[in-house]
Amino acid sequence: MSDASYLSLEKLTLAYGDSVAVANLDLTIKKGELIALLGPSGCGKTTTMRAIAGLLAVKSGHVRLDGADITRVPANKRAVGLMFQSYALFPHLSVYENVAFGLKLKGMRGPELDAKVQSGLKSVGLSNFANRRPAELSGGQQQRVALARSMVMEPKVLLLDEPLSNLDARLRLEMRTELQRVQKATGVTMIFVTHDQAEALALADRIVVMKSGKIEQIGSPEDIYNRPTSSFVADFVGFENIFPLENGKMKTGAGLVDLSGSLSSEAPSAAGLAWRPRMVTLGTGPFQGTVRGTSFAGDSREYLLDSPLGPIKAEVEASQPAHALGAGLSFDLPAEKAAPLSRFV
Repeated sequence: MSDASYLSLEKLTLAYGDSVAVANLDLTIKKGELIALLGPSGCGKTTTMRAIAGLLAVKSGHVRLDGADITRVPANKRAVGLMFQSYALFPHLSVYENVAFGLKLKGMRGPELDAKVQSGLKSVGLSNFANRRPAELSGGQQQRVALARSMVMEPKVLLLDEPLSNLDARLRLEMRTELQRVQKATGVTMIFVTHDQAEALALADRIVVMKSGKIEQIGSPEDIYNRPTSSFVADFVGFENIFPLENGKMKTGAGLVDLSGSLSSEAPSAAGLAWRPRMVTLGTGPFQGTVRGTSFAGDSREYLLDSPLGPIKAEVEASQPAHALGAGLSFDLPAEKAAPLSRFV
């Protein structure tokens, strides 16, 4: 089997009773890739992960790993590791004993076991914490123990369920780096589930955006961030000014409105256009709005405008003069800056 299809989900349909959660999903993952399943609650990302792990029976379709069909293989025989959101550490066992637990179940003992555990602890920087109990560790350290426990089992695929959600902002940044380092050092194929677009953009080689049990878009972080293909993806990754197109004009609260400027060559038949707040030109332009909200964000200032087009969100450098609530402002939505959307959903 080629690396291009190391893990394949083929026409995968998953259900809870009569309720279909994922329908006819196709996805191929390369060996050694770090993949993010991204989407809002209820989109099917965790359900898909559970099916890969063998924790949820497949209604139809196939799961193939490294050349073998594992659709009906029990979870404990899949060579798939799963790191839970809660870490699921044994509170009465030491760090060393937690990492050794799975290896002991496989019958490993003596010097071989010790070498494996010590290597796992070293890989996550916890060699000096082997005798501590989970309660004596920080959240980030507990997560690294859970990661080491999964990695020493040498899984072909490692699944992580919202791996950073229990950490504070500073620890999230540290653990992003740690996860990337361990993944690149070991070459393990890793899939993590998240609803946090910043986390997915920072960590993943490719992002799979899901909606209502289906894949909405697959691409590199740069593709997803800069070139969303649908209004759903655009909204999810921070394009807050989104309008459908009809007969080459924007469909707005004021009716059909001529575009300001020319569309890029990439958008001859776009179904809609999307602008991030910082793409909006504030203080000049053909459109008028009234400041309804403003917030200071360190190096920038954000505005919410009421306008005939509908609500508009804009962002400018904080060094520019501030505008008071109720102030009238001109603005522009330059067509050449917009992200063209092939689907408006």
